[in-house]
Amino acid sequence: MTHRQQNNDPNGHAPDGPTGPAAWLGALTRHFPELLVELAPGPGPGGLRERPGATVRGTTAPVRLYVSDAIRDITDGVVELEAAIRDRLGLQRLAAAPVPVRLRRIAGLLDRVREHPDLAAHTEEELRRMARRCARALGDPEQLVRIAGRCPACDSVSLRAFPERAVVRCVNPVCGHVLEGAEENGLEGAEGNGPKGAEEDGA
Repeated sequence: MTHRQQNNDPNGHAPDGPTGPAAWLGALTRHFPELLVELAPGPGPGGLRERPGATVRGTTAPVRLYVSDAIRDITDGVVELEAAIRDRLGLQRLAAAPVPVRLRRIAGLLDRVREHPDLAAHTEEELRRMARRCARALGDPEQLVRIAGRCPACDSVSLRAFPERAVVRCVNPVCGHVLEGAEENGLEGAEGNGPKGAEEDGA
């Protein structure tokens, strides 16, 4: 059974309350430590901690590799994001620190980040990406958002957005058409306008 609280969004989405970078930062701050717990040996066959869909035919190797890759990706991302923020704000870079410490330092700069719309947008995009990567590694399904309209290739109402990948494609098994330019247009046509407002499909 997962030890995550029920009020945490299952897809790494920003929770109700704060909006923008702060929401995604909060989600990442809560869930990143769970990746470290998942990587540590635990009770059960082969030391694998029980999580729905996590057991892979009695071996922990594939699961552990996926988790370790996510930890490395998120760690590198947080380091780069903090450096970018401090450089843009004209601040001196601080000493190396664990991810949770760096996230707290980023949180302390968010008010200043909001004064620079392009920096705020980049910060939110990176925090959203890392929060969702964290959620995927913890076994949550990828978010799908239903798109209004019909597929230009097969005329079916099977268009879905994959916000984590900035891709819109037709999920009709005989089609699979990918819409060009969807990411540049901000995934226009999605039924909903935010992580909590969009109409989502299960993966």
